[in-house]
Amino acid sequence: MAQGGTLEPDKRSGKPCIRGLRITVYDVLEYLASGMTEAEILADLPDLEPEDIRAELAFAAARERRLVSIPPE
Repeated sequence: MAQGGTLEPDKRSGKPCIRGLRITVYDVLEYLASGMTEAEILADLPDLEPEDIRAELAFAAARERRLVSIPPE
């Protein structure tokens, strides 16, 4: 099962990587933002699986939820 991102200080300067690979969550998010399709990303990064892309989107959404919080009134 794919997971969103793993933090390993010795890989890619500690940026969240996918399943311990040297591919960062940011790399794939940038590909998606540039308009690449899932098929194009998977062709360019053959170590990835379709579940990895969905998992890192969930990882980014969860991270955003943690970073953006509305203070209680």
